[in-house]
Amino acid sequence: MTTADRAARTHGPSSDPAHRPLVVHRSPAAPRSAVLFLHGGQADGTRPPPLLNLPALRMRPFRRAVARTAAGEAPLLASVRYRCRGWNGAAADAARDARWAVEALVADYPGLRIVLVGHSMGGRAALHAGGHPAVRGIVALAPWCPPGDPVDQLRGKPLALLHDVHDRVTDYQGSRAYGERARLAGADVQFLTMPRGRHTMLQEAGKWHRTAARLARAMLAGAGP
Repeated sequence: MTTADRAARTHGPSSDPAHRPLVVHRSPAAPRSAVLFLHGGQADGTRPPPLLNLPALRMRPFRRAVARTAAGEAPLLASVRYRCRGWNGAAADAARDARWAVEALVADYPGLRIVLVGHSMGGRAALHAGGHPAVRGIVALAPWCPPGDPVDQLRGKPLALLHDVHDRVTDYQGSRAYGERARLAGADVQFLTMPRGRHTMLQEAGKWHRTAARLARAMLAGAGP
């Protein structure tokens, strides 16, 4: 099956017809690899994301960049749509949805190799969900990495963290500290200081898109970050 973004396939039960827990944007007939995108959100908020979801729209050029870097078999491209806008403390709603989305993809396509690409809260969710055996790597873009978040689940995984030191929404030093803890736990970590972009990644956006796509494809190929 091959679909365009406008004809994305919806997975998962929901009482709200506007809620799309997992959207597959494009897929070959029998995919062997996938890139799953996780957009940003906020610390707290139990309402669903709005229909005009700007953090989700920001991930579109990252999907296009991954598609352009395809060498050989094109990966399945999919996105998580959260049930809530917020992380919501111990509920960790975005991490729960990320894990559900990974499980749904593996159930549909056994043996699928998955790379997670997440921004901000989505980066945090990707890191939490990265321990799943199907996940071959994580690309975290300006991720939210509070002290004490777990790292042991990333042992043996390639992990790339991209952050602009001038980001005023999520903490650059928090990302560095998380990467060091993950390295000590056995993850294969690369930390990339992006020269511009701040949190929205709009300045020098093309560099963000190309770098994330290159890293994701390398992880799917088994080359690490």
